Amino acid sequence: MSRLSDLYKAMETLRKEGVSTEDLEQKVGKLEVEIIQKEILPVVRDNIAPALKQVQRELVLVVDYLPGQPISVHLSRKRNITEFISDAVEILPDPAVEHKVGKEHEKQTKRAPKKGLCITYPNGEVLHMSKASDTLTEFIRRVGYQKVRALEIKVDRINLVSNSKDSKYSAEQHEVAKGWYVNTHSNNETKLRQINKISKALGIDVKAELIK
Repeated sequence: MSRLSDLYKAMETLRKEGVSTEDLEQKVGKLEVEIIQKEILPVVRDNIAPALKQVQRELVLVVDYLPGQPISVHLSRKRNITEFISDAVEILPDPAVEHKVGKEHEKQTKRAPKKGLCITYPNGEVLHMSKASDTLTEFIRRVGYQKVRALEIKVDRINLVSNSKDSKYSAEQHEVAKGWYVNTHSNNETKLRQINKISKALGIDVKAELIK
């Protein structure tokens, strides 16, 4: 929230000076959507959605938020609200993935013996944590989880960086930021390929390797 607060203050200062704030407003808009996606959607998914299951007819709930004022909620039976709100944006959590259950699937997920994962930066710094999953998560944190998210890398049909917990692999989704998780359900060879793919796509100069 500190970055968002800084942007709000910067906009206020520029407005007082009569300077255009268009670029800052775009950045603020992106951060506001990110906060809604990371912090508010999980609350909606875990608390409001279960309570709504008793309602059998379709509806749209519109939350009217004014800073410093009580929140008001409006109900509509008209599903296509974009007809009435031209700048309406749909923000969704990542969809749940259905997983196969059975011996065949269990065989496919058996892993090879563990090896360490090591990442070396051009300045000589080495990123090597006790678990390869932690090394991958920390690497993505340093790179920027939103940048990696944009690459749409999938692990067993689940986004490598996701804003929702998977029903089967939640224990292997490591939190990289509040409400965002790295799916580490893969062997170390796959993690190595993921790091190399991220590095190549984003132009990051690192050397990643497996060590015994």
